[in-house]
Amino acid sequence: MQQRQLGPFSVGAIGLGCMNICHAYGAPVSEADAERLLLAALDQGVTHFDTAALYGFGASETMVGKVLSSQRSKFTLASKCGMQGVDVNGDGKLVRVIDGRPATLKATCEAALKRLQTDVIDLYYLHRWDKQVPIEDSVGALADLVREGKIRSIGLSEVSAATLRRAHAVHPIAAVQTEYSLWTRNPEIAVLGACRELGVSFVAFSPVARGFLCGPMDVSAFDAKDIRRAMPRFTAENYARNARLLPAYTELAREAGCTPAQLAIAWLLHQGPDILPIPGTTRIDHLSENLGAADVKLSDDLLARLDALINPGTVHGDRYNEQSNREVDTETF
Repeated sequence: MQQRQLGPFSVGAIGLGCMNICHAYGAPVSEADAERLLLAALDQGVTHFDTAALYGFGASETMVGKVLSSQRSKFTLASKCGMQGVDVNGDGKLVRVIDGRPATLKATCEAALKRLQTDVIDLYYLHRWDKQVPIEDSVGALADLVREGKIRSIGLSEVSAATLRRAHAVHPIAAVQTEYSLWTRNPEIAVLGACRELGVSFVAFSPVARGFLCGPMDVSAFDAKDIRRAMPRFTAENYARNARLLPAYTELAREAGCTPAQLAIAWLLHQGPDILPIPGTTRIDHLSENLGAADVKLSDDLLARLDALINPGTVHGDRYNEQSNREVDTETF
């Protein structure tokens, strides 16, 4: 696979997001299936694995550590802090909490190192900026972890260009991770330009638009715990309107000689050599399909037609609901 720079690291152009194996889109896969997927990814040339304390409230980090720690020298390991499960009421039930206080970030890192069965995390992101804590304080805590040798570099997730600049003034930021795909263009407003100005890599999560760009789906059949149930673009009304884009999109994929999922990832790769998509999946066949996008070449004409077909003006519904929008710091159209 072609290589790209992820901060100071050289990694395969397409990484693996490790949320899906335990979190977000319904019932998690079995441990055996998760293990097979992670090992298949490593075998197929993935050298960038991305997880977080939030995913499965530690389950994803635990699985990555269990399966891949013996192969630690073969890949770049990224994880995240600042958003995790906390037993708020003392009843043993974990709830998602955003907490960017320095002491919390350091404690989360210590727990992550144990779950990941490693001495150091290559790239450690602030998963969400806790707006009750100055970004300078949170990044300062992560800078302490760099000096202590517990992490090698610092990343930020879902932040604005202004916040990135404030953080970068405290300690160099290696990467920014934000949702980016044909149907989510928010990074193009400002933060992608700021990344390029500052020499910061850009990691694109949900590159296939949370499955939308893979083909038609039945939104009424989503699992009760599927996070897309709370996303406006997947309401019955908005999805029906967005689905009208799929026939023309599928035809463009056919013209490009690839699958719809590969077209979505290839489009991202064509947006610049500093962009690193991290599609997630629970299936080895989908993993292989996603990685095949690295070989897809798109003409300028086809790229222009893709841009005209799927963009902020043609997609219906916001990417997040009101609560989730309040929690992120990204620019909006």
